[in-house]
Amino acid sequence: MAEVIIVKNEDEAGEIYARCVADLIKAKPDCVLGLATGSSPLAGYRHLAQLIKDEGIDVSGVRGFALDEYAGLDPNHPESYRSVITRTVVEPLGLNPDQVHVPNGNLDTIREAGHEYDEAIAAAGGVDLQILGIGTDGHIGFNEPGSSLASGTRIKTLTEQTRIDNARFFDGDIDQVPTHCITQGIGTIMKARHLVLMAFGDGKAEAVAETVEGGVSALCPASALQLHPHATVIVDEAAASRLRNKDYYRWAYAHKPAWQGI
Repeated sequence: MAEVIIVKNEDEAGEIYARCVADLIKAKPDCVLGLATGSSPLAGYRHLAQLIKDEGIDVSGVRGFALDEYAGLDPNHPESYRSVITRTVVEPLGLNPDQVHVPNGNLDTIREAGHEYDEAIAAAGGVDLQILGIGTDGHIGFNEPGSSLASGTRIKTLTEQTRIDNARFFDGDIDQVPTHCITQGIGTIMKARHLVLMAFGDGKAEAVAETVEGGVSALCPASALQLHPHATVIVDEAAASRLRNKDYYRWAYAHKPAWQGI
């Protein structure tokens, strides 16, 4: 069962994530961070950048692995996840770009890229903390409904809904959104030692309820988090609106020993 933390807004969620990661870096300077794109993690990255600056945290040894990448999109395209991770994570946090990895979406080599990416994560010692967003259909990474809960990094076909949702990053033109991607699989994600999923707004409420309180099913890939030994779900009131056990989650978090963190 994931720990559920209900917050006032994205800023509060970002502060919780940032404190957790800052403490991790201090304790393990060569830690491996799992990185996600999209809007949900942005407050977390922003607050983490501020903590790194305010507390003089050395991030020179920090390594990172992104969740996914569009297939066939030039890495220099402003909406490639290589570009987005550089813009939203590497530069603000001051990470060494040579130590931050993104799946290779080059169509000429993509057949082997998934296996190679999983091997690289394993060689780095595995991901210490993976941040996740969630799609309206319950996908994490680009693991669309129906994805194997044991899957490794591989090529996936995006659903029409995901392409519609992501069109906002491509001038609202769905025709510019690639049809395929390479993504860490659910099995890969579940190997991370700590998962932190953040979701905000009414549009995510159904997916959050299925993830936390529904049955574990490939129809809601994020529901696999219920099987993880250390998963944290941070949501605002709107995203938490369909959870049946909201009162308990609030009570449990309010009475949690301070030393536990998240």
